[in-house]
Amino acid sequence: MSAPVTVTHTHGERIVVAAAGVELLTYVYRPDPEAFESAKPYVHPLRTLSGRTVTGYRPSDHRWHKGLQMTASHLSGQNFWGGNSYVHGTGYLPLPERIGRMRHDRFEPLSPGGDRVTLDEHLTWIENGGREWARERRTLTVHSVDTGAGSWALDWTIALTNVHDEPLRFGSPTTAGRPGAGYTGLHWRGPRDLTGGDVLGPDGTGGAGERGAAALMGTPGRWLAFTGVHDEVDNRSTLVFAHAPENAGADHPSHWFVRSEPVPTVAFSWAFHEEFALPPGEGFAYRYRIVVADGALDREAVEGHLKDW
Repeated sequence: MSAPVTVTHTHGERIVVAAAGVELLTYVYRPDPEAFESAKPYVHPLRTLSGRTVTGYRPSDHRWHKGLQMTASHLSGQNFWGGNSYVHGTGYLPLPERIGRMRHDRFEPLSPGGDRVTLDEHLTWIENGGREWARERRTLTVHSVDTGAGSWALDWTIALTNVHDEPLRFGSPTTAGRPGAGYTGLHWRGPRDLTGGDVLGPDGTGGAGERGAAALMGTPGRWLAFTGVHDEVDNRSTLVFAHAPENAGADHPSHWFVRSEPVPTVAFSWAFHEEFALPPGEGFAYRYRIVVADGALDREAVEGHLKDW
């Protein structure tokens, strides 16, 4: 039976969702002062039921990595990922004129109480010159808080519509010419102590450390699990990243971007190998689930968490 979920809203800044005496996530939507980091809402900290933090925030290697956030690394010449932009033949360059942002517009009324809560948000994607390129409807649902199993789940949905007068072209550094760097889409950055974690896929592929991550890099798959060991305490945490069944029928199928070293990171990349265009007035939608669990989950345990999805 799920534990009750509570919400604390600091208007204009953040929403904190808690259960079983733990602040499970903080959704920060206030404007970010660092324009070069691509100002947009993010989740940090994200925690397990035992209170272990499983997101990193502005790490020294990539200041624009902020917990769990929706991104687009290459979008019609703009960068909604943040930081340096990849230019084929030259490498990564600081190009602040390419950095876009996502504006929080409003939430639908919150209805807290019970064993789940949904944040229903409207956003606008704005290119560096101030033109509005896309409208997004985003929902985050916290549910299935199971104190016995030491786990809970977050469902994240994006529905995006092109409001520009030209097609929006979604890509990645790989589609721009850099092999093995197909990052874009919903992105998780782990804390530094999870560096070197193990990666597992549904068919048993993956394994320890970066060799396990490399085995799944750029591949499709229903889910991917990342398990790491925390500093200071003798504890492991597992995050399961999973596609909703309908994602398999998308016009532009996703592939995993995953690294265990030198940084722990996972992205549901919707343009890893191939660029795609979204015509004016048209849209796309994805639904994802992230299971946050104490301990190390094997393949059978992961499938158990996803059996009703």
